[in-house]
Amino acid sequence: MKRALFSLVLLTVVYALVLASFHPWDLAFGAVLSGVLLFSFRRFVFDGRPAPLPGLAGRMLAFWPFALAVVGDTIAGTWRVTKVTLGRTPLEKSGIVAVPIGDRTPVGVAVSALVATISPGEFLVEIDWDEGVMLVHTIDASDPEGVRRSHENFYTKYQRKVFP
Repeated sequence: MKRALFSLVLLTVVYALVLASFHPWDLAFGAVLSGVLLFSFRRFVFDGRPAPLPGLAGRMLAFWPFALAVVGDTIAGTWRVTKVTLGRTPLEKSGIVAVPIGDRTPVGVAVSALVATISPGEFLVEIDWDEGVMLVHTIDASDPEGVRRSHENFYTKYQRKVFP
């Protein structure tokens, strides 16, 4: 029930932001439209029926360190790419590294891929579900184990608490 209500409110707010109007009639129409969409696509969104949202308060608290870590990772990636672009650091070996998915859920894999792609110097090439790896192109693939370790540390320390 919490997940359905949270989704309804979130979709209604997105609808209001797209309209750029928080008029009560717009909010009411957005809530009805959101409810119809959630009901119509409940099998896709909730896999049959809404499951309880575990530890929503804890996940919301853990989101802020996660967001700050993403910003820090983006700044560090920007600095690395800037140094390579300006010729301060030689481009030794760029390439693709297979990063294990591990125990990530499909949403967790999507968030990991997004975080890797947001940071300059890395982007997701492909997800191989059969092999259980994300193929990530990185500007410095000279230490593939270090890249894997970095992704796993980020997931364990920041992401798992918010997007498992």
